Amino acid sequence: MSLWREAGGKTVIKKVWEALTRRCTICSRVRLVIGVAVAVVFLTVALVTAGAAGLAWTNTEEFCIGCHEMRDNVYAEYKDTIHDKNRTGVRAICSDCHVPRQPGPLILRKMRATFELWGHFTGVVDTQEKFESHRYTLAKRVWTRMKQTDSLECRNCHHDDSWDPDKQTEKSKNRHAKGKAEGKTCIDCHFGIAHKEPEGPGPQELKL
Repeated sequence: MSLWREAGGKTVIKKVWEALTRRCTICSRVRLVIGVAVAVVFLTVALVTAGAAGLAWTNTEEFCIGCHEMRDNVYAEYKDTIHDKNRTGVRAICSDCHVPRQPGPLILRKMRATFELWGHFTGVVDTQEKFESHRYTLAKRVWTRMKQTDSLECRNCHHDDSWDPDKQTEKSKNRHAKGKAEGKTCIDCHFGIAHKEPEGPGPQELKL
């Protein structure tokens, strides 16, 4: 607080404002207020633009595999899977499956992801052996989040109201109908697709 309040009791902001009003001898206070308002708006727009650019950058594949923990483990497993290469050429990158697109959930996920940096800087999974020892814990964390959000990330691309049942096999149609009737979500059945399936109970066995 000492940096913002001096002995006389005036704050730094108040002193700056008084200095501006004293020096403003050729302009009215109205113009001064307008000038300050314009400066505030400019700074706000600049901060919002920088924030949006930062969010977009942290959603790129290059950013996601910028650390060797991701590049050498889960990204290596993802290569040549159906989400990487397929007959249509439509790829799902890391952020498509692990980051919601809706503004609120997206910001919340980014905030939570900042805590994951601790694991990177402290070397929690900096070797393949360490990664394998934590694989089930990491998978369980993702499964839990996706069950809580009704597989929101899957629904970024897959919309069941746009399915064409005639293009599904009878087995697929029956399983989807059964899963919906039982209140299951995508990740309950569709896991171990882009990454190795860890040892241990699957998503259906998780108690939330």
